[in-house]
Amino acid sequence: MQAHESIDPGWPSIPLLSQRKSRFRMARSAPYTWEPTRQDRRDGASGGAEVAEIVLGLASSHTPQMSTSAEFWKEHAARDERNAQLLGRDGRYHSYDDLLANADPGLAGELEAPVWKDKFDRAQAAVGALARRLEQAAPDIVVIVGDDQHELFGADGVPAIGLFTGERLWDLPPDAEHFARIPKDIQRANWAAHADAPDSYPVGAGLSQHLAAALTGREFDVTVMSAQPQGRSLGHAFTFARRRLHLAAEVPIVPVLLNTYYPPNVPGPARCWRLGEALRAGIESWDADARVAVFASGGLSHFVVLEDLDRAVLAGLAGGDGAALGQLPADMLRSGTSETLNWITAGGALSGLSFDLLDYIPAYRSPAGTGVGMAFATWNRDRAARTEQETAA
Repeated sequence: MQAHESIDPGWPSIPLLSQRKSRFRMARSAPYTWEPTRQDRRDGASGGAEVAEIVLGLASSHTPQMSTSAEFWKEHAARDERNAQLLGRDGRYHSYDDLLANADPGLAGELEAPVWKDKFDRAQAAVGALARRLEQAAPDIVVIVGDDQHELFGADGVPAIGLFTGERLWDLPPDAEHFARIPKDIQRANWAAHADAPDSYPVGAGLSQHLAAALTGREFDVTVMSAQPQGRSLGHAFTFARRRLHLAAEVPIVPVLLNTYYPPNVPGPARCWRLGEALRAGIESWDADARVAVFASGGLSHFVVLEDLDRAVLAGLAGGDGAALGQLPADMLRSGTSETLNWITAGGALSGLSFDLLDYIPAYRSPAGTGVGMAFATWNRDRAARTEQETAA
């Protein structure tokens, strides 16, 4: 499948939405440095024992906007009009009316029905391509980096970094009373977040326990839980892999629960990159002959589309440039855009692999510039060996 946007890893030559001066110019850092391969570790410190290997990386937006057909995007825009905390291009929160007063009149062309349908169709094609690549890779286990939005966690504790070491997690769909309180536009996308009945997800407890020890050994403070709190569900960032990417029900997941939304204990982008590097080291030191996929769920910019920021992030990921990504302004990585931290974490874990952008879709849904920067990507071990069967499918 061909990307619709040209993402050149040589930032700052990336084309921008406008000619205004960008806040997100980033200096290039040193390229990815060599680390021992799986075979090196087998032949060396591991004494010939089998160890896990990362065979695929994936990243996808999971916004309800891409799981409701374009005819309903106006409903999402109507919700934006009631939102007084819309993160603008200046890194500050604004009301819808404030954004509208300063919006680019040229956005009107982005709001036409044919444009919306084309963008919706592109998103479905990209999700389909991700699902096929996941199936082709046939991982034994999937590590999912996502944010919990008061689903497993709540006022009694929100860890910066969490791991679940039990054997099973449950997707618990909202009951009728709760569902009735959900905005209508979100209700329409509920199928992409929850099953109709409680749904069981096997957890790779062995890898999760190993990662908890490995991350702690690298001075990351990790909250570990082994029992699911009563009445609380596995979050939509993690169910997305099954609901939209068709991950087989028997394949275990390892949720890496990253607090991106709720200050004050939100890890910064530089720490998220280092967390990803530590995850990679932990996965590749796990004493198991397992094929592991790493999936970043969520993002990019929302609920205001920030194309400059999104393109800078994608360029940094394409170049494996953790230093540049670590310099992104923290005030821009808030609200829904904070899920970009999931991508940065995955980027740290996958920086030795080849980044392939399937599509970037600035999905505007209002004249105020609200919407979602939808993005879909993979990291592959061998670009030349990667199949492109989905292009013809």
